[in-house]
Amino acid sequence: IKEFQQHIQERYGQRDAERGVWPTFGWFMEEVGELASAMHDDDEKNKAAEFADVFAWLCTLANINGVDLQQAIQEKYFKDGGPKGHK
Repeated sequence: IKEFQQHIQERYGQRDAERGVWPTFGWFMEEVGELASAMHDDDEKNKAAEFADVFAWLCTLANINGVDLQQAIQEKYFKDGGPKGHK
């Protein structure tokens, strides 16, 4: 996760920072919508590509907000046995 997030930062970071949080969030939501549509189809290749796009835009949002996703996941889901109850 850390390596991919860094790749996104290196490749798109300047443009992402210029775009800002809320326009980037709009792109993220558009990708989530495309993923929702893909999950209704039988095209497994497209479905996988849409999952990848959603993850890439999530990394972008994390970068803009100064969040290390790997660290956040480690602390939330692995530390002390992870969250109790439902996720």
